[in-house]
Amino acid sequence: MKLKLDENLSRHLKSVLSLLHHDVASAADEGLLSQPDAVIAAAAKSEGRLSLTLDIEFGNLTKYPPGSHPGIIFFRPRSFGPLTVNEFIKDFFLQTPAESLAGCVVVVDPGRVRVRWAEPSGAKG
Repeated sequence: MKLKLDENLSRHLKSVLSLLHHDVASAADEGLLSQPDAVIAAAAKSEGRLSLTLDIEFGNLTKYPPGSHPGIIFFRPRSFGPLTVNEFIKDFFLQTPAESLAGCVVVVDPGRVRVRWAEPSGAKG
C-alpha cells in the first residue's frame, strides 16, 4: 500500500513500514515540512497515498470527507514518545490490512478503531 507520513511522525517509521511491504513517502522527504495540512493532503491525494498522522485536523470530516482522498489514518496513542508511536502504528499495520481502509477516515485509539466509510454513490445522508 502507498503511504504518506505526516511531519509529526518519526522518520524512522518509514523503514518500519517499508519492512511490512508498504511503499512509504514522508512529508520531510518531499520538502513539505511546515506546509499547511491542505498542502500535505493534496500531495498525498495526487500520489494516491493513504495519509498517516497524529494531527487531529485530518480527522475533520468536513474538510476531508471519506471518499474524497485515498484515505487518512489518525493515530491517538497513549504516549507520544517516538518509539511508542512507532510501535503503536506498526502493531496497527500488523493487525489491519491497509487496503481495506482506502478512501476512509480512520481514528486509531488504544483498543479501538473507528472507521468512517465513504457513502455509496447516490446515498442520502
